[in-house]
Amino acid sequence: GGRALICDLTTLAVDRLLLDCDGVLVDSHDAAAATWNLWAKRWAPGFDFHRDIEHGRRITDVVAELISTPSDVAEAALELKRMELDHASDVPAIPGARQLLESSPEGSWAVVTSGNRGIATARMASAGLPPASILVTGEDVKNGKPFPDPYVLAAQRLQALPRRCAVFEDAIAGIASARAAGVQTIIGVGANARTPDVTLVVSDLTGVRFDGRELRIDGSTIVDG
Repeated sequence: GGRALICDLTTLAVDRLLLDCDGVLVDSHDAAAATWNLWAKRWAPGFDFHRDIEHGRRITDVVAELISTPSDVAEAALELKRMELDHASDVPAIPGARQLLESSPEGSWAVVTSGNRGIATARMASAGLPPASILVTGEDVKNGKPFPDPYVLAAQRLQALPRRCAVFEDAIAGIASARAAGVQTIIGVGANARTPDVTLVVSDLTGVRFDGRELRIDGSTIVDG
């Protein structure tokens, strides 16, 4: 991959930032894999996190597809959420995440996650990130990602139009959600986010800054754009 470096800095005019949590702000992959695989021994034998997980969707939506007995879904999902919370302290920050959030003006960013409030809050705290004053979770909307509801709600809470926001996403379901919400600037984080629907792809958040009007992305961080 990679691209020829056209300029040292990419600047995008946006009003607000909407950031996914897992894979964008915190690296929860290893903690989640251990939790899901342990959970699957009881609830979904044969499920393998690394092979089978569809990132970016709500736990309840995924569990409902994995479990053959509908009456067990609520209990199984609750147990998985409890286990994820127990492992939430083993989660580091994505490089550059703390600096980006601390540099962004108060009220200019929101976190939009398919996870629940407890897990997202615990993971961000564990990673040493400032708490999100606006946090939209899978519990706050009727339809989770890939539906547009989470990003529409987050933009509303920041009193901004979705098309004037920049979204940071690492998962196909999240990118689809942002696109469906009318977001025009979508920054993919990590190699898995390389799809035709993103504006550009960054390796992590190193060298990404936001002053409330302009999103600045250091050229060395961009892997595809």
